[in-house]
Amino acid sequence: MTLRFFKAGLALACLAACVQPGLADKIKNPTAVFSGLDKITGRIIAFEVAVDETVQFGALQMTPRVCYTRPPTESPQTTTFVEVDEVTLENRYRRIFTGWMFAASPGLHGIEHAVYDIWVTDCKGGSDVIAEPKEPDDAPVATTREERRRRERDQASNRGTQQAGSAAPASGSGARVDVAPPRGVPVQPQQQPSRRFFPTNAPQAGTAASPVDPAGSSNR
Repeated sequence: MTLRFFKAGLALACLAACVQPGLADKIKNPTAVFSGLDKITGRIIAFEVAVDETVQFGALQMTPRVCYTRPPTESPQTTTFVEVDEVTLENRYRRIFTGWMFAASPGLHGIEHAVYDIWVTDCKGGSDVIAEPKEPDDAPVATTREERRRRERDQASNRGTQQAGSAAPASGSGARVDVAPPRGVPVQPQQQPSRRFFPTNAPQAGTAASPVDPAGSSNR
């Protein structure tokens, strides 16, 4: 009798395991939620960005391509694949990040900039559970590896250039002082940002903060 009950319980456990979503299942969401830090003022603001929408936070333009969460029955894991461009004072664009951001470890997978930091906090709006592996997921991963290799080559080239420059002795008071090269690679702007956030100045009481671009012109 005991063996019969044991077999019945084992069969029920196997059936439940087959019915429940796999550990690799995830939910595709239409909206990503980010937090942005202005290091000058110490202000942190939260903002939502739709997938494939471009917004500007300070001098950074970002476009999330996908945003995934896990079903409630599984361990939380919020990830988003984003592209981040820096807008320079000369109105030039440089791609400083292309890859995955993980909400569980913002210190390791956030965007670190001289003035602005950005990290993902949540994804929202999705309900359909999809199972991995999915073919579209391979493209962002391949792009990430490509970008990593290119960054490594650029860093190696920059180190070689800096070492060659430092080997030459400086002579006279007017000797040139080299500075670190700019981050990223030059790119063309993908699309005009639909919204801009510039949290340098705190809004006055009873008024909402107006988005302002890094060049100083506002949308008001």
